[in-house]
Amino acid sequence: MIAEAGLAALWIAAAMALLQLLGGALGLMKGREAAAAIVAPAAIVQAGFALLSFFLLIAVFVRSDMSVLLVAANSHSMKPMIYKVAGTWGNHEGSMLLWVTILSLSGATIALFEKKLRADTRLATLAAQAAIALGFYAFLLFASNPFARITGVLDGAGLNPLLQDPGLAFHPPTLYAGYVGMSAAFSFAVGALVTRNVSPDFARAMRPWILGAWIFLTIGITAGSYWAYYTLGWGGWWFWDPVENASLMPWLAATALLHSVTVLATRDGLRAWTIMLSVLAFSMSMVGTFLVRSGILTSVHSFAVDPERGVFILALLAIYIGGALALFAMRVSTVVEGNRFDMVSREAALVINNLLLSVILVVVLAGTLYPLILESLTGGKISVGAPFFNAMAGPIAVIMMVLLAAGPLLRWRSDRPRMVLDRMAVAILAAAIMLLTLAVFARGIGLLPLLGLVAAALVGVASLAPLWKRKLTRTPLFTLGMVMAHLGCAVSMAGMACDAAFTAENMVSMKANETSQVGPYSVTLLGVRETPGPNYQALEAVLSVRKGTGEPWQMVPQLHQFTDPPMTTNQAAIKTFWNGQLYLVVGENTDGTNFVMRMWWKPFVTLIWLGGILIALGGALSLLGRLQRDIWSARWPWGADKEATA
Repeated sequence: MIAEAGLAALWIAAAMALLQLLGGALGLMKGREAAAAIVAPAAIVQAGFALLSFFLLIAVFVRSDMSVLLVAANSHSMKPMIYKVAGTWGNHEGSMLLWVTILSLSGATIALFEKKLRADTRLATLAAQAAIALGFYAFLLFASNPFARITGVLDGAGLNPLLQDPGLAFHPPTLYAGYVGMSAAFSFAVGALVTRNVSPDFARAMRPWILGAWIFLTIGITAGSYWAYYTLGWGGWWFWDPVENASLMPWLAATALLHSVTVLATRDGLRAWTIMLSVLAFSMSMVGTFLVRSGILTSVHSFAVDPERGVFILALLAIYIGGALALFAMRVSTVVEGNRFDMVSREAALVINNLLLSVILVVVLAGTLYPLILESLTGGKISVGAPFFNAMAGPIAVIMMVLLAAGPLLRWRSDRPRMVLDRMAVAILAAAIMLLTLAVFARGIGLLPLLGLVAAALVGVASLAPLWKRKLTRTPLFTLGMVMAHLGCAVSMAGMACDAAFTAENMVSMKANETSQVGPYSVTLLGVRETPGPNYQALEAVLSVRKGTGEPWQMVPQLHQFTDPPMTTNQAAIKTFWNGQLYLVVGENTDGTNFVMRMWWKPFVTLIWLGGILIALGGALSLLGRLQRDIWSARWPWGADKEATA
């Protein structure tokens, strides 16, 4: 009965979404304002039943109820409990239910706590949120029922072994929270267009949602990158897989939107651009959803293989985005131009940065979709990989980093170039020292890594400039957050450049007691043994590692052999040092005595993920600072800082 209760809760949540949409639409009509009273309660009840439905789906996975088709196809009674729970969203239907549950919770949060918006704009926003939710409820109920029953199954097929990792419990929910945050921004934009209220107040109401979504997307992408790095055993941190790109594209759009909405909130500028970016950011979230769940991609990330589901999602994409663009076209003439600014100003730097982010987004989108379009038209298959993306997006990213260094040091509205250069003198000196150091000690370095390290030095020092001559205890949290996020960008850029420039790799066939070299380390294969895991059989290589004449230590990479379903996966052995990571992978047995070993020494690669953590923490500090100031403004409006100083 748990599955039937979950399905019933899903139907009730869908009914509440319909009621919320109808109430919002009627409430905006003249003479029917009374209908608006049902919107907020409907949003709250909807969220409650959606959450109940999701918890009941978790329950059937925990109980290993093999009479539920989804459980039988994606779980196994002998799986560890963490993978039973995480397996709830490690599949197509469960991930979509998680998606719509978070969406409904965001709508309830808007209904309960959003007080900055004008009443009619808030009503239109909740109606738009309900329209989005209703489409996904229809998708679940009519095309992807997560509670469908099956008979005659004694035990399940098991979860994809590549997903049997603690990262599954963390990575997808954070990404979905980011995607749903973009849906909230989209709903705010639609509400503002419907009620002709594109104003700084609207931007200040929308900004926390954008910032929260951006934080979750940053965490999700960073965690997913490291998960793939240590699980797939290929030695890289980003493969430019189409589904990886599908998570990157909303982050790029959200980054541009975050800066644009800040200009609107603080300086009353970029009104139309902010609305357009809101639509674009949600569009990229929907495109990512379509790519992962349409069945047109073959990837560890993709779940669906039924093209009918892809058509359903494509139809939702066309309805939501097409409708929003049509509304934008009809109402753009009513969006009053905001305050103007000079070409040398912080606003101008943010606009140029947004344009560069948009160009990178177009590059990633084109490189992702072109092979799919070509295959559909000609039947031929091609692969667009790292060389294309690095060559096209890399130089733009370096230019963007230079603007990132200058942006916070520019004044609003208008500034003088000479004064800007004076403020950046120390950062420019740091970049020159980095360039000289690399020219002397790293003559073989490639051009792009060279520019990346120089840009990282420039941004790293410039990011701290807003703190010069300020007391940290009196510095607003959102300023500290900006500094930390920009510093995180510099740290990540340095890690990426070091990985590209200085990584040493060695792939060799080894037998017992043979030694090979990678970077400054010598690696000796002591032997290979079998050992049982919780739901797999492991083949592990015992390696003795030594640096120079120092004391040796052991590292043990493994091959995991799963039976439910049958698959072999790698588990890399990674040793982290202050200046990088030693990364060892054992391959298949070639002739009974020799094993393929892949070894990497990756200097400063950990800076990539450290930078991601700093970026997310910076966003969290900024969000906390904004919320703190909003609370103070509500209690003591005469003592609040002016928004224009943000």
